[in-house]
Amino acid sequence: MCNLYRLRTAKAEISQIFRVEVPAGANFGEEVVKGYPGVMITGGRAQSMNWGFPRVLRGKQGQKLAPTAVNNARSDNLASPFWQSSFETRRCLIPVSQWAEPQGEDRRMTRTWYALPGDMPFAVGGIWRPTDMWGNCYSMVMVPASPQMQEVHDRMPVILRREDWDRWLGGSATQAFDLCRTWEGRLEVERRQDRWVDGQPLLEDEPPKLQDLPLFKDL
Repeated sequence: MCNLYRLRTAKAEISQIFRVEVPAGANFGEEVVKGYPGVMITGGRAQSMNWGFPRVLRGKQGQKLAPTAVNNARSDNLASPFWQSSFETRRCLIPVSQWAEPQGEDRRMTRTWYALPGDMPFAVGGIWRPTDMWGNCYSMVMVPASPQMQEVHDRMPVILRREDWDRWLGGSATQAFDLCRTWEGRLEVERRQDRWVDGQPLLEDEPPKLQDLPLFKDL
């Protein structure tokens, strides 16, 4: 599912489009990778949080392993204990310009970007919660993919129409769940020859580049 997205919009524009206050010290980059800070909107203001809820697994000997960032919440799993409280009481909007999925041969995957037509950022439905490990964190809600991207992945972010933003943020859990639908509109698709792991151009004669990056671990 989505482990990389872009927000190519200045703070002043985010404030105007989403009608929220963006703190001057909000920390987020143009490209957001799971486990790193991004911007989300809740309670009438934009906030910087880590993208992904921490989850601690145990090794074969019962030892605790380093926490991993769980940054995607499937809509069909929102009633599970890991997500339920956040979905019922702490929903948010995630401003996005494009999101990416890996495409191609194993170890030589490239970035394919998806967006709505036009240059304006759109809102993806998200949830958030406070954590002892990483402070406040957020996650994207995922739904079945539209036909335009099913060849790459079977899931996509839940995209919210502007008229549904308030219902997602302030409605009941049932009302919000009714918005967890596959986007039926057209998507802009940009297939690039940038390596999935680092965004650098992929050369035909180069050996596979293996890196221990958050983007690479889920492949």
